[in-house]
Amino acid sequence: MKNLLILGAGTAGTMMANHLKRSLPLEIWQITIVDKEKTHYYQPGFLFLPFDIYKPKQVKKKIDQFIPKGVNLIREEIDRIEKDEDRVLLKNGAVLPFDVLIIATGTDIAPDEVEGMLGDHWYKEVFDFYTFEGAKNLRDKLRDWEGGKLVVHISEMPIKCPVAPLEFAFLADSFFKHKKMRDKVEITFVTPMDGAFTKPVAARELGHLLEEKNIQLVSNFNIERVDAEQKKIIDYGEAEVKYDLLVTVPTNMGDALIERSGMGDDLNFVPTDKATLQTKVKENIFAIGDATNIPASKAGSVAHFEAEVLTENILRYIEGKELKADFDGHSNCFVETGNGKALLIDFNYTHEPVPGTFPLPGVGPLRLLKETHMNHMGKLAFRWIYWNMLLKGKHIPFVSSQMETAGKELIHQ
Repeated sequence: MKNLLILGAGTAGTMMANHLKRSLPLEIWQITIVDKEKTHYYQPGFLFLPFDIYKPKQVKKKIDQFIPKGVNLIREEIDRIEKDEDRVLLKNGAVLPFDVLIIATGTDIAPDEVEGMLGDHWYKEVFDFYTFEGAKNLRDKLRDWEGGKLVVHISEMPIKCPVAPLEFAFLADSFFKHKKMRDKVEITFVTPMDGAFTKPVAARELGHLLEEKNIQLVSNFNIERVDAEQKKIIDYGEAEVKYDLLVTVPTNMGDALIERSGMGDDLNFVPTDKATLQTKVKENIFAIGDATNIPASKAGSVAHFEAEVLTENILRYIEGKELKADFDGHSNCFVETGNGKALLIDFNYTHEPVPGTFPLPGVGPLRLLKETHMNHMGKLAFRWIYWNMLLKGKHIPFVSSQMETAGKELIHQ
């Protein structure tokens, strides 16, 4: 038997297990997936937890129910990858040999990377919403918070779902309006970027929304430390932003096992070919999703599109064929703007978000870069699609892994 080993049973790893179960001859290949966790979280739902839009039970399920029969699930912590020996060592001492390895270990927050971010104030005045624990604690805080200076902050890029902090600011605006206390809350959005988003056209649209909603934008803010006693964040140029409640996106980093394996960059992301998804570490090692260092958005839609390309390239590698350089960085994201509306953006390595229709050119029914109630409904519907189609590796109708240009107003780039 030959061994195909997947590290990580999150979104990307689970999709690959389902794709490959249907694609590989199981009489020849044993597929194994390794993850220490028991719970699979619908991470886009963390955005809604603090505002009581979703309940905790709606964003978590058991990992087991998404791993297909015939795939061996090992629930243990990974120690390191020994690439030269084609094996993975587990913390319990077990050794897992591989012929093909897929790294899908994701990314997580590292609040200890910023001086003063952690301490007695963590989950009291300073919160994240990128973890289940953080989002749930923030929900409890917001239920009784009486107002003041709310600062929504990004430590550094890249981060999972780059639009999520903006969405949080927009939803906070809507949340406090509905509680009839918006006049008691001053919202400030603080980012290390020079605008509201990484792509210029979308940044202008999103920046306009910040102005409309009376959300102050502080850009080019590269945080050095959190002064919890004085309740302020301070950047390397000594600029300061005061807060009563700080909702921060800490530094995002790849799994520490990547560092232990001597394979990652400074943030523990795996050097990966952006078009084939073969790593630059070794030809039989591939990477997908948030674990890679490719210049694409770290979002679930990206992992979905990558999975379709990577599945074909795994098969081509096994057959000794040249890999296809087919992944174009395709990403699409719903951007909640509050009050039952959302934007939709669709982009890739070479095309930034522009107006248009999606997924059917000229028909939609979704509109790109335009606030609509239909886009909001699409965002809510995605939770069902995630649990029932995306994780199971099913193709989503009318949505290609490569970005379509038809129906987009590309002259706006």
